Amino acid sequence: MQRADLHIEVGGQGAPLALLHGWGMHGGVWAGVTDELARHHQLHIVDLPGYGGSAALTPYTLETLAARLIDALPAHFDVCGWSLGGQLALTMARLYPAQVGRLVTVGTNPCFVTRADWPQGIQREVLQLFAESLVNDYEGTLKRFLALQARGDESARAVLARLRELLFVRGRPDQAVLEAGLTILLDADLRSVVPDITQRALVIHGSHDALAPMAAGEWLAQHLPGGNLCRISGASHAPFLSHRVEFVAALTDFLHD
Repeated sequence: MQRADLHIEVGGQGAPLALLHGWGMHGGVWAGVTDELARHHQLHIVDLPGYGGSAALTPYTLETLAARLIDALPAHFDVCGWSLGGQLALTMARLYPAQVGRLVTVGTNPCFVTRADWPQGIQREVLQLFAESLVNDYEGTLKRFLALQARGDESARAVLARLRELLFVRGRPDQAVLEAGLTILLDADLRSVVPDITQRALVIHGSHDALAPMAAGEWLAQHLPGGNLCRISGASHAPFLSHRVEFVAALTDFLHD
């Protein structure tokens, strides 16, 4: 369905649950878990602005993305965000606490790049290289990012194959949108505001995540006032693809506790 220039697939029965994808992908990345989740929730599967069937917006910031989504989603909902989508879920929970209920992050780092006081990220040069190579090698850059997401997973080959299969199913995101999303990943540092997010929260994190190290997930769970940690052993950045049973169990148990 189309709401305020957003493509949001709605289905299932129960309390509303919004699913937010990460950089470079689209809402279809959740396809492997939606049937099971739809038994317990009314799912709102979002194509973030500029991806799939959703129009882009400017400026492209966590705050403007949050405002766009909050207008299109139900009056009260739980939210599950993956990677960049997790940073967006944190932002929505902080700015709109009356509308956002329980919060789940997946493979999310409050600060994706390393800093002098933050070793729990990846080197800034890695993300900068992705941004620079988009100009001359759009498709190759996206595929290399997928490889980083799968790296370290005990099912890395299968995860990478699935990500590549899904990548352009809903079209090719605009280069400007991809660049703006990388800018968020490069610059966003949510550590100072995490303690202000008071919703009950579950941090789902793969033990072998090469993009958002496990230590970042541990920090996030410790500093969210209502935070809980679910460590999925053997998983990397996309546990909902590689460890679907464990992921669905953790998510549904938390949301129905």
